Amino acid sequence: QVQLVESGGGLVQAGGSLRLSCAASGFKLDYYVITWFRQAPGQGREGVACISSSTEKTMHADSAGDRFTISRDKDKGTVYLQMNNLHPEDTGVYYCAADYRYRCMFDAWQYQFWGQGTQVSVSA
Repeated sequence: QVQLVESGGGLVQAGGSLRLSCAASGFKLDYYVITWFRQAPGQGREGVACISSSTEKTMHADSAGDRFTISRDKDKGTVYLQMNNLHPEDTGVYYCAADYRYRCMFDAWQYQFWGQGTQVSVSA
């Protein structure tokens, strides 16, 4: 059974940092693209960072810039999102999603598996 569990969210002041974790079970990361999405209140899910399956090539949204870094530890079955210099507009629920494919994409509708999300709140 495929399962994704996010953790690491919380309340932080602008300029602070958080590291989110996505623990994956029931499948091998080698064959799945993993993407972090966020959803602000009243808005759709926006892709912020993605890591491809076999090559570990990464893709980051313009809004993330060089502030966010996605990485993974295959031995632990975990994907991370390091977020630095957080802005109030980064506030939202952060989800990790997985799909059996090779290349990264930010189209939420294409992802088969989703975690329950973790709340990130950034105060001004």
